[in-house]
Amino acid sequence: MLHIDLPTRAEIEKLANYRSSPAVTFYLGTTPLTQDAQADRIELKNLLKSAVAEMAEAGLDKRAILPIEESVGALIDDDDFWVYQANSLAVFVTPERIKTFRLPNKLTNVAEVSDRFFLKPLIRAVTFPHDAYVLAISIDDVRFIEVSADLPPHEEKVPGMPRNANAAIGRRSHLARSGDMQSGEKTSEHAILTRYSRAVDEALRPVLSGNERPLIVAASEPLASIFRNVSNYPHVAEEVIAGSADRTPEHELAVAARSILDRIYAREIAALSDLFALRSSQGRATGDVAQAARAATFGAIDTLIVDMDVVVPGTVDEETGAVEFAKNADAVNYGIVDEIARRAFQSGAKVLAGRRADIPGGGDLAAILRYPI
Repeated sequence: MLHIDLPTRAEIEKLANYRSSPAVTFYLGTTPLTQDAQADRIELKNLLKSAVAEMAEAGLDKRAILPIEESVGALIDDDDFWVYQANSLAVFVTPERIKTFRLPNKLTNVAEVSDRFFLKPLIRAVTFPHDAYVLAISIDDVRFIEVSADLPPHEEKVPGMPRNANAAIGRRSHLARSGDMQSGEKTSEHAILTRYSRAVDEALRPVLSGNERPLIVAASEPLASIFRNVSNYPHVAEEVIAGSADRTPEHELAVAARSILDRIYAREIAALSDLFALRSSQGRATGDVAQAARAATFGAIDTLIVDMDVVVPGTVDEETGAVEFAKNADAVNYGIVDEIARRAFQSGAKVLAGRRADIPGGGDLAAILRYPI
């Protein structure tokens, strides 16, 4: 089992707003297998040594370095903490406090020292949904299952949810009448499944109100299509888990749901690429780091996708957004692309972090603008 702490937008905003030196960020690939965690602890110790050396070389006050060294050291020595891990660990530390997140995706090991935190890999963890609902529905049964990144899948009891089609329509049989299946009976069965689907949708409305999680239907046809057509929930996934799910265990439905979530993300990236091409022809998109920095500074970015792995050291002017590139990273400069993402995030832009192959144009970033600049 993965033990995951996904950050909320408010938590990311708090990290994005922090500005004081030193601020140290660690990302570490980890294992959920407790017996193999010792290697991860050793790697974090090595990253800590690298960060301490960088701070010392920059001439930072030892009284600021020592609390960071002590708090990360205490984390490394905490046996209980390392029992419950996921695929990566993010650590944000200052002389005053330390904050950790256990993340589901596998991240590259890195230590960054600056006067602000390195956020791109953390944004990657919340770029696409890790949570969903599965509606496993058939004529004879219906289950509403929550699939979370950090908990085992489990069935949620929904007030007013009909047990099955018979309960929804008040009949002893789901067929309009017995005997040979004539065309009129087929029509009647379709009408019954529609009424059943509407009853289920009605019961789900209070539960799903204000929610944005994908709802994935697990059902045979024609019921899968009928429910998707009548549902008023705007986030019903186009793709379904095909076939009767009456006897499918919840963990198997969760595996299928997560595969669908991956494909939803792939389609979102493809749509973003098409939009980027369109906006480029209108002068409202850029893949240039310097132009994107200026746009982010003035709040002109609507949607930004950045390469989560690239680090372009330098600085971005607070007032003008002018970029000054540096040859090497140190405790004074920071990742320019990460700073662009931070400023875009603070201005309310949609910020995504992906791999190089996800970036329209194949650059370090791609920005879709609210207006030409």
